[in-house]
Amino acid sequence: MSEEDKMSDSDKSVEEQAAQQTGQQTVRVRIDQRDMDSSYANSFRPIASTEEILLDFGINQAVPAQGDSKSTEIIFKVSSRVIMNYYTAKRLAISLSQVVGQYEEQFGEIKLNAADRRLESKD
Repeated sequence: MSEEDKMSDSDKSVEEQAAQQTGQQTVRVRIDQRDMDSSYANSFRPIASTEEILLDFGINQAVPAQGDSKSTEIIFKVSSRVIMNYYTAKRLAISLSQVVGQYEEQFGEIKLNAADRRLESKD
């Protein structure tokens, strides 16, 4: 077994995975963006079924407390839904992990906890 075969999928680039999946053939991918729509999302919601994964993308909108209520309500306004099989979802997860890892290597760890980000900005 070669070293390349021993590598896990998460250690391989998308190009290496494509070559392996096609029997090491050279594959040229052409991207057609003529009918593409672009939108911004600051939130997502995954929904799983036995056959597919649905990803809803949209905007979290905070609605200030009304009257005597002290709680803020957040509305998730869905603008897009992407449906994919589990194989594509796994490839997406691997690709996103690689891209975020490269970003963090260049710019530092992304802090998901807002309180941690506030503390660092005060230093």
